[in-house]
Amino acid sequence: MQKSSRLAACFERLRAEGRAGLFPFVTAGDPDLAFTRKLLPALARAGADGFELGVPFSDPLADGPTIQRASARALEAGTRLKDVLALVGDARRELPEAPIVLMTYYNPVIAFGEKNFAREAARAGADGVIVPDLPPEEGGPLLEAMRDFPLDAVFMLAPTSGRSRAEIVNRAGSGFIYYVGQMGVTGARDSLDAGLRGALEELRPIKNRPVLVGFGIKTPEQAADVGGYAEGVIVGSALIDAMEKEADRAAKIEAASRYIGSLRKALEQSAAARPGGAGRFS
Repeated sequence: MQKSSRLAACFERLRAEGRAGLFPFVTAGDPDLAFTRKLLPALARAGADGFELGVPFSDPLADGPTIQRASARALEAGTRLKDVLALVGDARRELPEAPIVLMTYYNPVIAFGEKNFAREAARAGADGVIVPDLPPEEGGPLLEAMRDFPLDAVFMLAPTSGRSRAEIVNRAGSGFIYYVGQMGVTGARDSLDAGLRGALEELRPIKNRPVLVGFGIKTPEQAADVGGYAEGVIVGSALIDAMEKEADRAAKIEAASRYIGSLRKALEQSAAARPGGAGRFS
């Protein structure tokens, strides 16, 4: 059962529009929190439907070089979990409806305290939590802590996940399923996995909530392709790459907005070209 009203409303709107959603990954505090505070509403104006907001961590095992660099810059600026939660609360003044899902490793949550984390994340206005190093079978303490709050526990599936794993994620999670589109760590790829479409088609009759695909999406063409058979795309490394090419902060935001705008346009054009495009949401 979905718990976040913002996530539920977002997916309902996307279903009505017959298109896949666009959810950028942003490392909070890269290069500092003031920049992230300006970046999020700018990306919303450019076409982002919601956000995956990364909590910087010193050992991000699921992340490739690009996000590792972003996390290192954020940590160097002093960004910690409590600061990210404060950022969410502040950003809600301009983003009252956009879903914001936190991506964090389990160590910061343990240090913060599971119950305290769940309470403060919900109070700040977060909609869900992704913990890539916490499998559903071991998520009991955090899931229990989140039970009384409108926070969705988002778990991952990968190309190697079978039906039994999908059923475990169905039972344990809520909000949406994060599908890892490429094996390995995060990072923009020049081509998508050839078996991605077939894998998601096989997942369709099993899943009980929307599927968002991350890991590897880089170009508008790739986003449009994935948007044809998933409910949304998550783009992180390619977005950070676009910002890293610019030295000036205003130019970074402009480059990021331009990139997200190109993805949003591709998703809309792809949906408009498909008769009955909303069928993938069934």
